Amino acid sequence: MIALSTPVSLPPSPPRLSYGQAVMSLGSCFSQSIATRLRAGALDVLVNPFGIQYNPLSIAAALERILEGRPFEADELVETSGGYASLLHHGSFTRRRREDALELMNSSLGRAAAQLQRLDFLLLTWGTSYVYRWGETGCVVSNCHKLPERLFYRQRASLDELAACWLPLLERLFALRPELQIITTVSPVRHLRDGAVGNARSKATLLLLSELLSERYPEQLHYFPSYELMMDELRDYRYYAEDMTHPSELAERLIAERLTQWWLSPEAQRGITEAERLLRELRHRPLSSEAEAHRERLERLEAKLAAFYRQYPSALDLAALV
Repeated sequence: MIALSTPVSLPPSPPRLSYGQAVMSLGSCFSQSIATRLRAGALDVLVNPFGIQYNPLSIAAALERILEGRPFEADELVETSGGYASLLHHGSFTRRRREDALELMNSSLGRAAAQLQRLDFLLLTWGTSYVYRWGETGCVVSNCHKLPERLFYRQRASLDELAACWLPLLERLFALRPELQIITTVSPVRHLRDGAVGNARSKATLLLLSELLSERYPEQLHYFPSYELMMDELRDYRYYAEDMTHPSELAERLIAERLTQWWLSPEAQRGITEAERLLRELRHRPLSSEAEAHRERLERLEAKLAAFYRQYPSALDLAALV
């Protein structure tokens, strides 16, 4: 039989993630998708505390601010057509009132700083090596918030520039958390603004960055081949969304399954499968809440939840995720 895909061999697994360990995920929309699935499995995952970020320099700036713990101030915000925004944050943090935006950003920063103090795993997903810089300062931004293009300039960050940023940052992270394990991956989402060649060069820079960092810290940095799985094992447009650049839901699920098999402990793999089933039941809304059948279903669900927490006492509260 003729094979219609190229199998991708996974590298050796990192130390396995289990319930009771703290995770933070930073990066692109693919990072958001993967980490949200882990959190739905009742694992202790903080997902993108600055919102979606695409390039390694923006992700590094977010981590540096979390390490610093310095609250955001009013003069760091810019006024946009949608309200007040931060150039380090995704548009989901934009608010009509400046005080509301600051409150949201600083509460998220506080949660991230607290998570960092007990962090066991950091999941980093690079999306592109192209960056936008704020014209006034030259600082890399995470989001342009639809401000006039003339206020920014765009360039592709070099491997040397990325390494010069990340190597000292990793030293700071490991000084704080010596046992920290870091998973890096390159998003399978294609960024085609610069054409197929530009996207390939951008992704190649990210792959080389992951290799460089892993070679420097072979016991603590581990690369998972999300991009390669999409390009080879799932090399078919049926695995893409309608825009032909983002993976479909099926592709995301297939890659997420490979990641969890590679990264999670057998106990956690069993746990997230059960947690996802329970979460679906918790989210179910019956036509009538008065029916006897509904009351009986709730009693059975409470018994299942009690059994789940007896087996996984460190799991997150699933009711809080509904």
